[in-house]
Amino acid sequence: MSRYDHTEFGESRRGFLKKASLGFGSIALSSLLGQTGAWGGSLGDPGLGGILNGTHFPAKAKRVIYLFQSGGPSQLETFDYKPSLAKWHGKEIPPSVQGTQRNSGMVADQSTFPLVKSIYDFKQYGQSGAWVSDLFPYTSQVVDELCIVKSMITEAINHEPAVMFMQTGSQLSGRPSIGSWLSYGLGSDNENLPNFVVLLSKSSGAQPLNSTAWSNGFLPSHHQGIQFRSGKDPVLYLNNPHGVQDHDRRRALDHIRQLNEQQFDIWQDPEIQSKISQYEMAYKMQNSVPDAVDTSNEPDYIYELYGEDARIPGTYASNCLQARRLAERDVKFIQLYHMGWDQHGNLPKGIKRQALSTDQATAGLIQDLKQRGLLEDTLVVWGGEFGRTSFSQGRLTADNYGRDHHPGCFTMWMAGAGVKKGMVYGETDEFSYNVAQNPVHVHDFQATLLHLLGIDHEKLTFKHQGRRFRLTDVHGQVVNDILA
Repeated sequence: MSRYDHTEFGESRRGFLKKASLGFGSIALSSLLGQTGAWGGSLGDPGLGGILNGTHFPAKAKRVIYLFQSGGPSQLETFDYKPSLAKWHGKEIPPSVQGTQRNSGMVADQSTFPLVKSIYDFKQYGQSGAWVSDLFPYTSQVVDELCIVKSMITEAINHEPAVMFMQTGSQLSGRPSIGSWLSYGLGSDNENLPNFVVLLSKSSGAQPLNSTAWSNGFLPSHHQGIQFRSGKDPVLYLNNPHGVQDHDRRRALDHIRQLNEQQFDIWQDPEIQSKISQYEMAYKMQNSVPDAVDTSNEPDYIYELYGEDARIPGTYASNCLQARRLAERDVKFIQLYHMGWDQHGNLPKGIKRQALSTDQATAGLIQDLKQRGLLEDTLVVWGGEFGRTSFSQGRLTADNYGRDHHPGCFTMWMAGAGVKKGMVYGETDEFSYNVAQNPVHVHDFQATLLHLLGIDHEKLTFKHQGRRFRLTDVHGQVVNDILA
């Protein structure tokens, strides 16, 4: 072999040193982590076991269903009742209040900022006495299952960085999403389905979504979110091509795995293990996914619970029903995205349309999980990326107004495993412009979510480009007050 022939076993001087150094490192790491590999899966079967090889403490939740309302639902029309705005309606917001928060560039040319009360009425519901808008008659009936957090704050004021911040802990693209962190840390409870599934409502609004919101970032690629689509092919390119039989696919995958394992022996590149894992998962999903997404055998009372839209694939209601089916099958993180909450103008009609398409299905999901005993170990989250301003964007009329983006306060709620039922946490000022009591930063929410799954958010890390990263960056405190 000439000294320039590096193809056989990769045995150049550089290749030998690389292979040896990685090998020694993996041996040392294996001794520290037991049978868990540095890429987040078990050494023998990547993608099933998490890097933590368990949890830091007993988990209250086994899985998460995150109902992300993309666009920024107005807290003033949903759960943050502000009767004092009635006396301020049409009057200028005090400069001393407006100056406490930055505004987006979309109101830069606006010369007047009249405060506007909600056009919708609020009532108190349940034993908790929580205030809920008339827009949500179904959610109001399950309010005693909810922990409503009215004091959320974020740092981003535009949609994409705000969505990234909620989902990845950073306003910049390239970080792993929450579901990817959970896949990396905890692994899978069902070897035949992905750890992290994404469902998007079809035709729900014009607000765009970037797939980096469910990206694995710098984590190994088998931790990325898998988008399930409506229709006969829930996952693109999953089915065998015409003329290819199942045993042919199995034989091909076995040969590909052998080749990949030989390459891994040479290069010790963890992405090769990710490719093996992805091929195997795709093969298993060919049988498991059709059953998981087939709702044809659901009884009529289930469709009555979620609403008739649940019969239409790709709707928010249908995706909520799909989420319950995936939760039954122990998918770790189920992410729903529903667009269309970005009402800069014509808010009364726009938000009513959004509520009509989501309210019944959201409440139906809570009730369905509860009647099946799944709410005890499933955490359900509802909320968007930021709130809306209490002053009107654009012209205020008797029956029309808009609201701009507002990071200073917004509302989210959680239900199910590990959170207090029938609780309202945090308060905003009389204008719903600033948090007045018990602020909950985005990183605090993320730290609390991980805590409910048995993870210390400071200990789930990944070394990348010379530093250790985590979902909460260098921030975040668990909100112990809302824990059951």
